[in-house]
Amino acid sequence: MVDVTPGVTLREALELPALRRAAPEVVAGAAGAGRPIRWVHATERLDVGELLRAGDLLLTMGTGLPDDDDTAGLEAFVDALVDVGSAGVVVELGRRWASALPDPLVAACEEHGLPLVVLARETRFATLAQEIGERVVDRQLAELREAQRVHETFTDLGYDLASPAEILRAVQRLADAPVVVENAQHRPLDYFAGPDDGGGFLDGWPARSQRVEVAGRTGWDAANGWLVTRLGTTDRAWGRLVIGSPETPSQRLVAVAERAASALALHRLHDRDRGTLMRRTHLELLTGLSEDPDSDDVRRRCELAGFPVRRRTLTGVVVRPRVGASPSAEPDEVAATVVRAAHALRLPALVCEVERDLRVLVSSAPASSADDLVDRLAARVRAHHDVLVAAGRPVADPAGVARTVAEAGQVADAAPAVRREHDPGVHRLADLHLRGLLALLGEDERVRLFVERELGPLQEHDRADGARTELVAALRALVLHPASKTEAAASLHLSRAAFYDRLARIESILGADLDDPDVRVSLHVALVADELLGGGAK
Repeated sequence: MVDVTPGVTLREALELPALRRAAPEVVAGAAGAGRPIRWVHATERLDVGELLRAGDLLLTMGTGLPDDDDTAGLEAFVDALVDVGSAGVVVELGRRWASALPDPLVAACEEHGLPLVVLARETRFATLAQEIGERVVDRQLAELREAQRVHETFTDLGYDLASPAEILRAVQRLADAPVVVENAQHRPLDYFAGPDDGGGFLDGWPARSQRVEVAGRTGWDAANGWLVTRLGTTDRAWGRLVIGSPETPSQRLVAVAERAASALALHRLHDRDRGTLMRRTHLELLTGLSEDPDSDDVRRRCELAGFPVRRRTLTGVVVRPRVGASPSAEPDEVAATVVRAAHALRLPALVCEVERDLRVLVSSAPASSADDLVDRLAARVRAHHDVLVAAGRPVADPAGVARTVAEAGQVADAAPAVRREHDPGVHRLADLHLRGLLALLGEDERVRLFVERELGPLQEHDRADGARTELVAALRALVLHPASKTEAAASLHLSRAAFYDRLARIESILGADLDDPDVRVSLHVALVADELLGGGAK
């Protein structure tokens, strides 16, 4: 739970001049002395619980309380104060008790953690109430002024269409503490250090963050000293905002966190709408460059859109969500990340969506390494999303735009759809070898005929036989494990005898010797081509 009640704590009130002159002593419930005081009441009524609210401090001389030996009555009195959430009890000695309070009263307060203070010297309760009340009002006015400052800060940020970085800097300034934005997978997306942060605030972040669960939109995790606010709705949360808060956060800090979360959500919505219009414009420009690269009108529109094409190196890139990727890899989300990454690198780029792929055209200076810039762009995007990034070869003239973009698409089609251990950050034609060659050939009818000729008999057998033998799968295991038939059998969870039996059936159906290198190469090429063509080989 987050305590958002402004006020003076009892511990602070005991340092006020009027209370200090009364020689106060906390005799029970000292652990609760940090509770905030909302207001002060002085009364001798026994049924005072009906008059108090949570956070009220009671001043009494004890004349209306039960007898010293009435343990049940004294405990009932304390229970009533605890039930209402009183900040504590202050008892002046002299009128009812000369030097000490009854043990049952002290014990009951200690049991419930209710602060019990005795005043050794006589004092005017009106003076105490006035002094504490004035301090409470001053604190509340200060909270109101700070709330107004928070309101004005985030209102200005909204009018200025502030970026996420500007919003987080404002949070850091207002909170005077470290600030982190993490994604739904608990990976830090941005971080601003606090004044006392020695650099260890992010240590072991994902593991620590995964253990922090907050009920509701905002909550405080005492173990880590984090104020945590959800970003997004309950069913579509896309991350969390975390502010360092070793102590219980104030109402002002909670307001800062929640206003910041709202500002980030509005920026995200605005960015998405603005991004949709931008991507539509970028698609028109990319289509124009591909279809009519010599058009002066197209080139002029590119220059006006901040995408220079004269004396520049142009590289086509395709960004595609991996199979089974999380909702954060939706095209809108990925496109926004690509745009931010390109902006951070000061790299002009056209970003548009075509059939759920993002097609990106990057413009770089001839003196720079186009491949290196694409690698850096991809690294920033892949840090946030599980995506496949493919690039075509750079071209030095707009006339080559269609080729570099098409080549990026062919590379993306040829690259494995599921992430593998040693995958490069950016797939290029040179990385794909046989796959790259077959991707360039595309859906050439001669390739299709070759696949049918090599694999057709096995595919027909498998369709007729169902899942009992799966000879195509056995052939694939053989070519993927050329050095060991034992490993090939194990990959299919088959015994060596069963695997050898399937190989014999393959040789019989194809009329070929699987130990012949030419036969193996031919069948391997057919299997890869069939996969790229979306065929039936499993």
